[in-house]
Amino acid sequence: MLLPAPYGTGLTHPMDATQVSARAVAKVVLVAAGVFAALYFSYLIRTVIGLVLIAAFFAIAIAPAVNWLDKRKVPRWVAILLVYLGIAGGIFGIGLVIVPPLVSGVETLSTNLDNYANELRNNPTFREYDDRYHITQKLKQQAKDLPSKLAAAAGTLRDVTVGVFSRLVQLFSILVITFFLVKDGNRLLEFFYKQVPEVRAQRFRKIASDISDAISGYVFGNFVISVLAGLVTYVTLLIIGVPFALPLAILFGFFDLIPLVGATLGGILVGIVVAFAADFPIGLIVWVAVLILYQQVENNLIQPFVYGRAVQLHPLIVIVAILIGAALLGVLGALLAIPVAAAVQAVVRDYWRFRHPEQAPPPDGADSTAEAPAEAG
Repeated sequence: MLLPAPYGTGLTHPMDATQVSARAVAKVVLVAAGVFAALYFSYLIRTVIGLVLIAAFFAIAIAPAVNWLDKRKVPRWVAILLVYLGIAGGIFGIGLVIVPPLVSGVETLSTNLDNYANELRNNPTFREYDDRYHITQKLKQQAKDLPSKLAAAAGTLRDVTVGVFSRLVQLFSILVITFFLVKDGNRLLEFFYKQVPEVRAQRFRKIASDISDAISGYVFGNFVISVLAGLVTYVTLLIIGVPFALPLAILFGFFDLIPLVGATLGGILVGIVVAFAADFPIGLIVWVAVLILYQQVENNLIQPFVYGRAVQLHPLIVIVAILIGAALLGVLGALLAIPVAAAVQAVVRDYWRFRHPEQAPPPDGADSTAEAPAEAG
Protein backbone atom coordinates (compact mmCIF):
# COMPACT_ATOMS: atom_id res chain seq x y z
CA MET A 1 0.00 0.00 0.00
CA LEU A 2 1.40 3.39 -1.03
CA LEU A 3 1.47 6.00 1.66
CA PRO A 4 1.43 9.73 0.92
CA ALA A 5 4.75 11.37 1.32
CA PRO A 6 5.25 13.66 4.27
CA TYR A 7 4.44 17.32 3.79
CA GLY A 8 7.17 19.11 1.92
CA THR A 9 8.93 15.90 0.78
CA GLY A 10 9.54 15.61 -2.97
CA LEU A 11 7.58 18.74 -3.80
CA THR A 12 10.64 20.63 -5.08
CA HIS A 13 11.51 18.16 -7.87
CA PRO A 14 8.80 19.25 -10.36
CA MET A 15 9.68 22.86 -9.74
CA ASP A 16 13.42 22.16 -10.30
CA ALA A 17 12.65 20.38 -13.55
CA THR A 18 10.56 23.30 -14.68
CA GLN A 19 13.32 25.73 -13.80
CA VAL A 20 15.96 23.67 -15.68
CA SER A 21 13.68 23.40 -18.68
CA ALA A 22 13.05 27.13 -18.70
CA ARG A 23 16.76 27.82 -18.39
CA ALA A 24 17.50 25.47 -21.30
CA VAL A 25 14.82 27.08 -23.43
CA ALA A 26 16.16 30.53 -22.64
CA LYS A 27 19.69 29.40 -23.56
CA VAL A 28 18.49 27.96 -26.88
CA VAL A 29 16.59 31.12 -27.69
CA LEU A 30 19.58 33.33 -26.88
CA VAL A 31 21.95 31.16 -28.93
CA ALA A 32 19.54 31.15 -31.87
CA ALA A 33 19.15 34.93 -31.61
CA GLY A 34 22.93 35.34 -31.47
CA VAL A 35 23.43 33.13 -34.51
CA PHE A 36 20.73 34.97 -36.43
CA ALA A 37 22.25 38.34 -35.48
CA ALA A 38 25.70 37.15 -36.56
CA LEU A 39 24.37 35.86 -39.88
CA TYR A 40 22.45 39.07 -40.51
CA PHE A 41 25.49 41.17 -39.68
CA SER A 42 27.59 38.99 -42.01
CA TYR A 43 25.01 39.56 -44.72
CA LEU A 44 25.25 43.31 -44.24
CA ILE A 45 29.04 43.27 -44.58
CA ARG A 46 29.15 40.50 -47.19
CA THR A 47 31.06 42.73 -49.61
CA VAL A 48 33.79 43.35 -47.07
CA ILE A 49 33.97 39.64 -46.20
CA GLY A 50 34.29 38.83 -49.89
CA LEU A 51 37.13 41.32 -50.31
CA VAL A 52 38.97 39.88 -47.30
CA LEU A 53 38.57 36.30 -48.56
CA ILE A 54 39.79 37.25 -52.04
CA ALA A 55 42.74 39.09 -50.48
CA ALA A 56 43.56 36.05 -48.32
CA PHE A 57 43.48 33.78 -51.37
CA PHE A 58 45.62 36.21 -53.34
CA ALA A 59 48.08 36.51 -50.44
CA ILE A 60 48.52 32.74 -50.22
CA ALA A 61 48.91 32.54 -54.01
CA ILE A 62 51.71 35.12 -54.25
CA ALA A 63 53.44 34.17 -50.98
CA PRO A 64 55.86 31.68 -52.64
CA ALA A 65 57.12 34.33 -55.07
CA VAL A 66 57.49 36.87 -52.27
CA ASN A 67 59.30 34.34 -50.07
CA TRP A 68 61.65 33.53 -52.96
CA LEU A 69 62.60 37.19 -53.30
CA ASP A 70 62.78 37.60 -49.53
CA LYS A 71 65.36 34.81 -49.26
CA ARG A 72 67.51 36.72 -51.75
CA LYS A 73 67.80 39.73 -49.44
CA VAL A 74 65.04 41.74 -51.13
CA PRO A 75 63.03 43.66 -48.51
CA ARG A 76 59.68 42.00 -48.08
CA TRP A 77 57.63 45.08 -48.91
CA VAL A 78 59.70 45.63 -52.05
CA ALA A 79 59.21 41.97 -53.01
CA ILE A 80 55.44 42.35 -52.71
CA LEU A 81 55.44 45.44 -54.92
CA LEU A 82 57.61 43.68 -57.51
CA VAL A 83 55.17 40.76 -57.62
CA TYR A 84 52.30 43.24 -58.03
CA LEU A 85 54.06 44.92 -60.95
CA GLY A 86 54.80 41.58 -62.58
CA ILE A 87 51.16 40.46 -62.36
CA ALA A 88 49.85 43.79 -63.66
CA GLY A 89 52.30 43.73 -66.56
CA GLY A 90 51.31 40.18 -67.43
CA ILE A 91 47.60 41.01 -67.42
CA PHE A 92 47.96 44.06 -69.64
CA GLY A 93 50.44 42.23 -71.86
CA ILE A 94 48.02 39.38 -72.47
CA GLY A 95 45.28 41.85 -73.34
CA LEU A 96 47.51 43.73 -75.78
CA VAL A 97 48.81 40.55 -77.42
CA ILE A 98 45.59 38.62 -77.81
CA VAL A 99 42.85 41.15 -78.58
CA PRO A 100 44.10 43.07 -81.69
CA PRO A 101 45.36 40.01 -83.65
CA LEU A 102 42.27 38.05 -82.68
CA VAL A 103 39.91 40.75 -83.95
CA SER A 104 41.93 41.07 -87.16
CA GLY A 105 41.92 37.31 -87.64
CA VAL A 106 38.15 37.08 -87.20
CA GLU A 107 37.64 39.82 -89.77
CA THR A 108 39.94 38.01 -92.22
CA LEU A 109 38.16 34.72 -91.64
CA SER A 110 34.74 36.28 -92.17
CA THR A 111 35.90 38.05 -95.35
CA ASN A 112 37.39 34.92 -96.91
CA LEU A 113 34.63 32.60 -95.75
CA ASP A 114 33.32 31.78 -99.22
CA ASN A 115 36.83 31.12 -100.58
CA TYR A 116 37.55 28.71 -97.72
CA ALA A 117 34.27 26.90 -98.36
CA ASN A 118 35.03 26.56 -102.09
CA GLU A 119 38.50 25.18 -101.31
CA LEU A 120 36.92 22.60 -99.07
CA ARG A 121 34.55 21.61 -101.90
CA ASN A 122 37.51 21.01 -104.22
CA ASN A 123 38.43 17.94 -102.19
CA PRO A 124 36.59 14.95 -103.79
CA THR A 125 36.29 13.02 -100.53
CA PHE A 126 35.01 16.04 -98.67
CA ARG A 127 32.61 16.91 -101.50
CA GLU A 128 31.05 13.46 -101.29
CA TYR A 129 30.42 13.76 -97.55
CA ASP A 130 29.39 17.38 -97.92
CA ASP A 131 26.64 16.48 -100.40
CA ARG A 132 25.37 13.91 -97.95
CA TYR A 133 25.72 15.68 -94.59
CA HIS A 134 25.89 19.38 -95.63
CA ILE A 135 29.12 19.95 -93.74
CA THR A 136 30.01 23.17 -95.55
CA GLN A 137 26.69 24.73 -94.71
CA LYS A 138 27.12 23.86 -91.04
CA LEU A 139 30.69 25.15 -90.98
CA LYS A 140 29.55 28.39 -92.58
CA GLN A 141 26.95 28.80 -89.88
CA GLN A 142 29.54 28.14 -87.19
CA ALA A 143 31.91 30.62 -88.82
CA LYS A 144 29.16 33.24 -88.94
CA ASP A 145 28.64 32.71 -85.22
CA LEU A 146 32.40 32.81 -84.60
CA PRO A 147 32.66 36.60 -84.19
CA SER A 148 30.01 36.59 -81.49
CA LYS A 149 31.68 33.62 -79.75
CA LEU A 150 35.08 35.26 -79.88
CA ALA A 151 33.55 38.52 -78.72
CA ALA A 152 32.03 36.69 -75.76
CA ALA A 153 35.37 35.02 -75.04
CA ALA A 154 37.17 38.35 -75.30
CA GLY A 155 34.55 39.86 -73.01
CA THR A 156 35.14 37.11 -70.47
CA LEU A 157 38.89 37.65 -70.72
CA ARG A 158 38.38 41.38 -70.29
CA ASP A 159 36.15 40.86 -67.25
CA VAL A 160 38.68 38.59 -65.57
CA THR A 161 41.75 40.61 -66.53
CA VAL A 162 41.53 44.19 -67.74
CA GLY A 163 37.92 44.60 -66.63
CA VAL A 164 38.96 43.99 -63.04
CA PHE A 165 40.79 47.31 -63.05
CA SER A 166 37.54 49.21 -63.62
CA ARG A 167 36.59 48.65 -59.98
CA LEU A 168 39.50 50.61 -58.61
CA VAL A 169 38.25 51.03 -55.06
CA GLN A 170 37.71 47.31 -54.50
CA LEU A 171 40.94 46.48 -56.28
CA PHE A 172 42.89 48.94 -54.17
CA SER A 173 41.31 47.50 -51.00
CA ILE A 174 42.24 43.94 -52.03
CA LEU A 175 45.82 44.94 -52.83
CA VAL A 176 46.24 46.79 -49.53
CA ILE A 177 44.79 43.92 -47.47
CA THR A 178 46.91 41.43 -49.41
CA PHE A 179 50.01 43.56 -48.84
CA PHE A 180 49.62 43.46 -45.06
CA LEU A 181 48.61 39.78 -45.02
CA VAL A 182 51.76 38.81 -46.92
CA LYS A 183 53.96 41.18 -44.94
CA ASP A 184 52.68 40.44 -41.43
CA GLY A 185 50.58 37.31 -41.88
CA ASN A 186 52.94 35.02 -39.98
CA ARG A 187 53.00 37.32 -36.96
CA LEU A 188 49.21 37.56 -36.99
CA LEU A 189 48.90 33.78 -37.08
CA GLU A 190 51.43 33.30 -34.28
CA PHE A 191 49.54 35.80 -32.13
CA PHE A 192 46.36 33.82 -32.76
CA TYR A 193 48.06 30.50 -31.97
CA LYS A 194 49.24 31.83 -28.60
CA GLN A 195 45.66 32.55 -27.57
CA VAL A 196 44.57 28.89 -27.77
CA PRO A 197 45.83 25.73 -26.04
CA GLU A 198 48.93 24.15 -27.53
CA VAL A 199 47.14 21.04 -28.79
CA ARG A 200 44.59 23.13 -30.63
CA ALA A 201 47.30 25.46 -31.90
CA GLN A 202 49.11 22.47 -33.46
CA ARG A 203 45.90 21.49 -35.24
CA PHE A 204 45.40 25.03 -36.53
CA ARG A 205 49.00 25.13 -37.77
CA LYS A 206 48.45 21.88 -39.66
CA ILE A 207 45.22 23.16 -41.23
CA ALA A 208 46.84 26.46 -42.23
CA SER A 209 49.82 24.62 -43.73
CA ASP A 210 47.56 22.28 -45.73
CA ILE A 211 45.45 25.17 -47.04
CA SER A 212 48.53 27.20 -47.97
CA ASP A 213 50.11 24.23 -49.78
CA ALA A 214 46.85 23.48 -51.63
CA ILE A 215 46.24 27.04 -52.83
CA SER A 216 49.82 27.93 -53.74
CA GLY A 217 50.38 24.53 -55.35
CA TYR A 218 47.22 24.80 -57.41
CA VAL A 219 47.86 28.37 -58.56
CA PHE A 220 51.45 27.64 -59.56
CA GLY A 221 50.59 24.29 -61.14
CA ASN A 222 47.63 25.64 -63.08
CA PHE A 223 49.72 28.52 -64.40
CA VAL A 224 52.53 26.20 -65.52
CA ILE A 225 50.10 23.78 -67.18
CA SER A 226 48.29 26.60 -69.01
CA VAL A 227 51.58 28.00 -70.30
CA LEU A 228 52.54 24.53 -71.52
CA ALA A 229 49.13 24.12 -73.19
CA GLY A 230 49.58 27.45 -74.95
CA LEU A 231 53.04 26.46 -76.18
CA VAL A 232 51.79 23.13 -77.54
CA THR A 233 48.92 24.93 -79.28
CA TYR A 234 51.24 27.55 -80.75
CA VAL A 235 53.68 24.99 -82.17
CA THR A 236 50.82 22.87 -83.57
CA LEU A 237 49.15 25.82 -85.27
CA LEU A 238 52.46 26.94 -86.77
CA ILE A 239 53.08 23.45 -88.17
CA ILE A 240 49.67 23.19 -89.85
CA GLY A 241 49.91 26.76 -91.14
CA VAL A 242 47.15 28.54 -89.23
CA PRO A 243 47.44 32.34 -89.22
CA PHE A 244 47.27 34.37 -85.96
CA ALA A 245 48.61 31.32 -84.11
CA LEU A 246 49.87 33.37 -81.13
CA PRO A 247 46.53 34.89 -80.06
CA LEU A 248 44.79 31.55 -80.53
CA ALA A 249 47.45 29.84 -78.40
CA ILE A 250 47.05 32.44 -75.66
CA LEU A 251 43.28 32.07 -75.82
CA PHE A 252 43.58 28.29 -75.51
CA GLY A 253 45.96 28.69 -72.56
CA PHE A 254 43.43 30.97 -70.89
CA PHE A 255 40.64 28.42 -71.38
CA ASP A 256 42.94 25.71 -70.03
CA LEU A 257 42.94 27.55 -66.69
CA ILE A 258 39.35 26.35 -66.21
CA PRO A 259 39.54 22.82 -64.75
CA LEU A 260 38.16 19.80 -66.61
CA VAL A 261 36.12 21.56 -69.30
CA GLY A 262 38.35 24.51 -70.21
CA ALA A 263 40.68 22.67 -72.57
CA THR A 264 37.74 21.07 -74.39
CA LEU A 265 35.97 24.39 -74.88
CA GLY A 266 39.16 26.06 -76.07
CA GLY A 267 39.92 23.12 -78.36
CA ILE A 268 36.50 23.35 -80.04
CA LEU A 269 36.92 27.07 -80.60
CA VAL A 270 40.39 26.67 -82.07
CA GLY A 271 39.21 23.69 -84.12
CA ILE A 272 36.55 25.81 -85.85
CA VAL A 273 39.25 28.28 -86.90
CA VAL A 274 41.57 25.46 -88.01
CA ALA A 275 38.83 23.93 -90.19
CA PHE A 276 38.72 27.10 -92.29
CA ALA A 277 42.22 28.53 -92.01
CA ALA A 278 44.27 25.33 -92.52
CA ASP A 279 44.40 22.56 -95.12
CA PHE A 280 41.17 20.63 -94.63
CA PRO A 281 40.79 17.91 -93.47
CA ILE A 282 44.48 17.29 -92.69
CA GLY A 283 44.84 20.35 -90.48
CA LEU A 284 41.71 19.60 -88.49
CA ILE A 285 42.68 15.94 -88.05
CA VAL A 286 46.13 16.95 -86.80
CA TRP A 287 44.65 19.45 -84.36
CA VAL A 288 42.09 16.96 -82.97
CA ALA A 289 44.79 14.30 -82.59
CA VAL A 290 47.14 16.70 -80.80
CA LEU A 291 44.31 17.96 -78.56
CA ILE A 292 43.26 14.45 -77.49
CA LEU A 293 46.85 13.33 -76.96
CA TYR A 294 47.75 16.43 -74.97
CA GLN A 295 44.68 16.14 -72.74
CA GLN A 296 45.60 12.54 -71.91
CA VAL A 297 49.20 13.50 -71.15
CA GLU A 298 48.11 16.51 -69.09
CA ASN A 299 45.51 14.62 -67.04
CA ASN A 300 47.60 11.50 -66.38
CA LEU A 301 51.21 12.74 -66.28
CA ILE A 302 51.57 16.52 -66.05
CA GLN A 303 48.92 17.32 -63.45
CA PRO A 304 49.96 14.66 -60.91
CA PHE A 305 53.60 15.70 -61.32
CA VAL A 306 53.02 19.48 -61.10
CA TYR A 307 50.36 19.48 -58.39
CA GLY A 308 52.00 16.72 -56.39
CA ARG A 309 50.20 16.02 -53.14
CA ALA A 310 49.10 19.61 -52.63
CA VAL A 311 45.80 19.17 -54.50
CA GLN A 312 44.23 15.73 -54.23
CA LEU A 313 40.53 15.88 -54.96
CA HIS A 314 38.14 13.26 -56.26
CA PRO A 315 36.83 14.11 -59.76
CA LEU A 316 33.25 14.20 -58.41
CA ILE A 317 34.26 16.86 -55.87
CA VAL A 318 36.00 18.80 -58.64
CA ILE A 319 32.89 18.79 -60.85
CA VAL A 320 30.55 19.80 -58.02
CA ALA A 321 32.95 22.54 -56.88
CA ILE A 322 33.23 23.95 -60.41
CA LEU A 323 29.44 23.98 -60.85
CA ILE A 324 28.95 25.75 -57.52
CA GLY A 325 31.73 28.25 -58.24
CA ALA A 326 30.43 28.98 -61.73
CA ALA A 327 26.89 29.46 -60.40
CA LEU A 328 28.10 31.93 -57.77
CA LEU A 329 30.85 33.89 -59.55
CA GLY A 330 30.86 32.76 -63.18
CA VAL A 331 34.26 32.11 -64.76
CA LEU A 332 36.10 33.53 -61.74
CA GLY A 333 34.20 31.13 -59.48
CA ALA A 334 35.16 28.19 -61.68
CA LEU A 335 38.82 29.22 -61.40
CA LEU A 336 38.63 29.52 -57.61
CA ALA A 337 36.54 26.38 -57.08
CA ILE A 338 39.40 23.88 -56.88
CA PRO A 339 41.60 25.68 -54.29
CA VAL A 340 38.53 26.49 -52.18
CA ALA A 341 37.46 22.83 -52.30
CA ALA A 342 41.00 21.80 -51.36
CA ALA A 343 40.90 24.19 -48.39
CA VAL A 344 37.56 22.76 -47.24
CA GLN A 345 38.98 19.26 -47.63
CA ALA A 346 41.92 20.21 -45.39
CA VAL A 347 39.50 21.28 -42.64
CA VAL A 348 37.39 18.13 -43.02
CA ARG A 349 40.52 15.97 -43.00
CA ASP A 350 41.68 17.55 -39.73
CA TYR A 351 38.26 17.00 -38.16
CA TRP A 352 38.34 13.38 -39.26
CA ARG A 353 41.81 12.90 -37.76
CA PHE A 354 40.60 14.47 -34.50
CA ARG A 355 37.44 12.35 -34.27
CA HIS A 356 39.06 9.10 -35.45
CA PRO A 357 42.72 9.17 -34.39
CA GLU A 358 43.01 5.39 -34.73
CA GLN A 359 42.20 5.64 -38.47
CA ALA A 360 44.39 8.66 -39.21
CA PRO A 361 47.27 7.99 -41.64
CA PRO A 362 50.80 8.40 -40.26
CA PRO A 363 52.51 11.75 -40.86
CA ASP A 364 54.58 12.15 -44.01
CA GLY A 365 57.98 10.60 -43.61
CA ALA A 366 57.07 8.89 -40.34
CA ASP A 367 58.03 5.28 -39.70
CA SER A 368 55.00 3.09 -39.23
CA THR A 369 56.91 0.78 -36.90
CA ALA A 370 58.32 3.37 -34.56
CA GLU A 371 57.40 6.75 -33.22
CA ALA A 372 59.88 9.56 -33.01
CA PRO A 373 59.41 13.15 -31.96
CA ALA A 374 59.50 15.65 -34.78
CA GLU A 375 62.40 18.05 -34.83
CA ALA A 376 61.62 21.71 -34.63
CA GLY A 377 62.45 23.89 -37.46
